[in-house]
Amino acid sequence: MSVDSPSAPAPDVDERGWSLRLVLSLISFVLVLEVLSMSYIMVATTIPLISVEFGTTQGAWMLASVLLVGSVISPVVGKLADTHGKRRLLLVCIGFTIVGSVISALAPNYTVMLAGRILSGFFIATLFLSYSLIRDVFPSKIVPLAVAIATSGMGLITVPLPFFSGWLIDSFGFRSVFWVIGGILVVSAGLIVVTTPESPVRLRSRIDPIGAVLLGGGVGGVLVAISFGDTWGWSAGSTLAYMFGGIALLVAWVASARVIREPLVDLALFGQRPVIFTAISAGFCYAISALVAVVLPTMVMTPLIPGMDLGYGFGADAEGVALYQAPLGAAGVVAGVVVGVLVGRNVKPRLTMIAGMTLFIFGGVLMAYAHDTKLSVFLIATIIGLATGTGYASIPNLQIVSVPPQLQASTASMVAVFQSMFAAILPVIAFSVMNSHVALEVEGAVIYNNDAIIYGWLIVAVAGALGAVAAILLPRNIKQINVAADQEAVIVPTNAAPLARS
Repeated sequence: MSVDSPSAPAPDVDERGWSLRLVLSLISFVLVLEVLSMSYIMVATTIPLISVEFGTTQGAWMLASVLLVGSVISPVVGKLADTHGKRRLLLVCIGFTIVGSVISALAPNYTVMLAGRILSGFFIATLFLSYSLIRDVFPSKIVPLAVAIATSGMGLITVPLPFFSGWLIDSFGFRSVFWVIGGILVVSAGLIVVTTPESPVRLRSRIDPIGAVLLGGGVGGVLVAISFGDTWGWSAGSTLAYMFGGIALLVAWVASARVIREPLVDLALFGQRPVIFTAISAGFCYAISALVAVVLPTMVMTPLIPGMDLGYGFGADAEGVALYQAPLGAAGVVAGVVVGVLVGRNVKPRLTMIAGMTLFIFGGVLMAYAHDTKLSVFLIATIIGLATGTGYASIPNLQIVSVPPQLQASTASMVAVFQSMFAAILPVIAFSVMNSHVALEVEGAVIYNNDAIIYGWLIVAVAGALGAVAAILLPRNIKQINVAADQEAVIVPTNAAPLARS
């Protein structure tokens, strides 16, 4: 079947446009995705306190565990969502995250704390589930804007969050972070239940447990090796075991996907230019964001050292970093809304993606050679924020254009794996380069020389260039890919019983 109307809604979608229910529904999605962004930033702030509380040197697992679990479960969640309903799986993932947050808040030891964080890894899937559900239940003419607002809204929280996090943790301790995350998600879930119908689009298929185990284990092994290779040593037996073990499982997954009748992911989809180059450009976009999130604070928090002219560093404290993150977040929100409006007026998301990656190149080069004053960093951070918002809003619109509705969630879940993998790899590469340019160590803290900072931002520019190439290689006129007869969509009334598995 060839689907030529990329934004054609399901038969029971009201096409009249915005209504109070749709506004509240969109607010619920924005809340969920804001918490996704907020949880990363706030939990990162608590790691030093948690490490002291539980006497552990493995604080990095507070973030790494979520990334790993998110990468492993995303393909499975995507397939289940296409089969059993996107809203249902969205609520399930939010539910796991709420439970995980409560466990972390009450944790008596670090093992229990990590158990809560592992459950919170389900939250990663809410990103692609949210915009896939919007595509199915919102009127087609407002889908591009709604998706852009939902996804680019993740930058809005970066403006006040560092101030709020500092006050919350100082006043109520690190456990308060998990209570706040869980509480907001309870409200968001309730709002989704009240305002958002279930997707009427289903895919008749079976779950592939063999593929799920092989893909999950493979991605997890590679990410563990990448995440901890710098700590363990790249030639260490544990690093090599995880890396080559993960690669072997991925090879086995590819082999199984070619022989299983209904695989977890149809690899033929990734032979299609619109899908594979959307995944690659999305991976570079998220990887650059992850790298900027680390390099920018490192740069501005470096203290002024008497007798040394590093060429950078303002000695900002944790709250002071917000002054440089604020323009990045605000510009991202503005850019995302602009992309939504433009795509809604038939500007191709391929062009907006190219524009976003080009802005990353421009911002990376500028920051590499003009980071010695607060004003220049502030202004260039704004450019990088525009790039981030433009890229984030373009990705789901590219996905919506190129993939039919019955494959939205499962294909988007694999794009999410690209995003997680690239986001894990690029910072490791960058800091491997930067660690070769250390000026001195002060009480165990590393102070980089100016060359390290230059190289870090040039890596941002190079990644932007690679992402731009991938976006340029997208077809000029994207038509939704064909699907096999046994993958055709089934439209189910939103108040009907769940579709029986064939």
